[in-house]
Amino acid sequence: MFRRALAVVTAAALTYVIVPAPPGDRVVRIYGDLRTAEHVAVVVPGSDTTVASFDGGRAKAYSTPGGGAKAVLAEARALDPGARLAVVAWLGYDSPATVSLEVVTSGAAERGAVALRRYIAETLAGKQVSLLCHSYGSVVCAKAAPGPGVASMAVVGSPGLGVSAASELGDVPLWVGSGSRDWMRDVPKLRIGPLGFGPDPVDPSFGARLFAAGDAGHSDYFAPGGVSLRNLTLIALGRTGEVSRG
Repeated sequence: MFRRALAVVTAAALTYVIVPAPPGDRVVRIYGDLRTAEHVAVVVPGSDTTVASFDGGRAKAYSTPGGGAKAVLAEARALDPGARLAVVAWLGYDSPATVSLEVVTSGAAERGAVALRRYIAETLAGKQVSLLCHSYGSVVCAKAAPGPGVASMAVVGSPGLGVSAASELGDVPLWVGSGSRDWMRDVPKLRIGPLGFGPDPVDPSFGARLFAAGDAGHSDYFAPGGVSLRNLTLIALGRTGEVSRG
């Protein structure tokens, strides 16, 4: 999602040519029984996510927010048929266009974080909430994580979190996964003025908890049968002692 945008970050800083972000496409869907759930996982997607691409319509249905949420719920039921987990596919912000300055700045993420914190406080109060955040969605989550109500956060395919170390996210346990086939691994993690999101959270010096993501590509973290999906689900269930480390 970010390969081309970040590759031209310096040129973008000089030209300020902006491709408009998708219009206000927002949707939130809940999978499972939120009323009886003890644990709630919130899947926060990245750039170029719209109502049209929210659930299905792709060869890899699990790469959509709705498909990913359903994959987590199915994995939870396989791990523990009695697990009281609900999964929210949350597109409560205006996802930026992949080729735009907005995708390498934090404006959309900051606005999304306000909406995400509000959703957690108003709808998920009293639940053990885990944020499962993909790509630019990880920036949204990082902006929201210092707020109350978040028990853990797991990010995959992250371009950076806009902070210099995991400790800047407060007391929220931060888990990070990166698949061996994810092109994001090869994208420089940097910050030039307001552009970019700083160091790679996968770097051991960042201080996050690394979990195994296998050979996942950038859109494969929620693929059924994958080690990444299993670990994300274990984090959502609070069974972090069973997470395989990266």
